Amino acid sequence: MKLRTNQSGFTLIELVMIIVILGILAAVAIPKYQNLSSEAKEAAARSALGAMRSGITIFYANQAVTTGTATWPGLSALQTPGTVMAQEIPPNPYLTADATHFPDSIASGSSKGTLVGTSHGWAYDSTSGELWLNTSIASENDW
Repeated sequence: MKLRTNQSGFTLIELVMIIVILGILAAVAIPKYQNLSSEAKEAAARSALGAMRSGITIFYANQAVTTGTATWPGLSALQTPGTVMAQEIPPNPYLTADATHFPDSIASGSSKGTLVGTSHGWAYDSTSGELWLNTSIASENDW
């Protein structure tokens, strides 16, 4: 029987060093991506708010030009696709849909930052044209 003296492979020290390096990389990378979900929700909310506010403002300006009287759209007009918004109302990313919550609905509100009920995704004041997230998170109501 002939013994092999020419063996190849990784030594235990080399394997331990690779594990240590991967651990260091993971410790640095994980905190960077930990807030990714909350940042995505914020970006989606800002985008939806911008689109809806733009549609409301265009409706207001169009009313001023065509009728001579600038009026903000009513709540029913805002919820009807093709009247103010071309598509349906986007969902509020901070509100999950279930049997009691409707993140793609709008409630009639009175002042920005005030929570209107608990089931609607957006709040809208038709007297001033203001639209905001219907959430109790204070920082999101500052947009």
